[in-house]
Amino acid sequence: MFGEIKNAHGERLDYTFHPGAPGAKHIAVLGHGVTGNKDRPFVVALADALARAGVPALRFSFSGNGASGGRFVDSTITKEVADLGAVLDALAGWRVAYVGHSMGGAVGVLRAARDPRINALVSLAGMVHTKAFAQREFGTVTPGQGNMWDDEKCPLSAAYMTDLATIDTVVNHAPAIKIPWLLIHGTEDDVVPIQDSRDIFAKANVPAQLVEIKGAGHVFSGDFTRPMVETVVPWLQARFA
Repeated sequence: MFGEIKNAHGERLDYTFHPGAPGAKHIAVLGHGVTGNKDRPFVVALADALARAGVPALRFSFSGNGASGGRFVDSTITKEVADLGAVLDALAGWRVAYVGHSMGGAVGVLRAARDPRINALVSLAGMVHTKAFAQREFGTVTPGQGNMWDDEKCPLSAAYMTDLATIDTVVNHAPAIKIPWLLIHGTEDDVVPIQDSRDIFAKANVPAQLVEIKGAGHVFSGDFTRPMVETVVPWLQARFA
């Protein structure tokens, strides 16, 4: 429907569109986290539920991930912020809500803080303290030699580590976000601590809402997909009403 979407480097961004109500001109854009892609089960479940509720959804893979063009070793938060901008370019004329998971949540904060084309923001287990995350998860891995979480498909690059260290934290961007904002985090998240969401929520100066799902882990798997979906869908419906 939107044709081929490419980023500033000419790399194709793979996406799947879920039609909602006929004639709708609002849309939820779904972005994934590090080592993920648009086909993560909870991302698909959320997109399907939004479409059934009448809200069109577009889930996409950042460059270097999934079936998108580019190299994984070039993937950084900064590059993904630009990728999201390319998606927004393709959605000219639509009212857009962005839903970002994990590192995709940090991408959303940085983009929404300066791009008025995002009308509502949802952070799912959003990464906030980027430098701390990099050191906690990959501090003992040598960039250019080792992999993220021992996954050979996800080599750790110096560019990635440098970018997260340079950003340090997105917490101070919270006051620049002037749109409705929903944050959801599981209490048992062992990848991005729930304190990340609590810290940035404390800085938010908009009608923000933090929902903590007791027992949920980082990817809202199993029985925890449903409460996440049932929180996001009506919230977005209300924003687009």
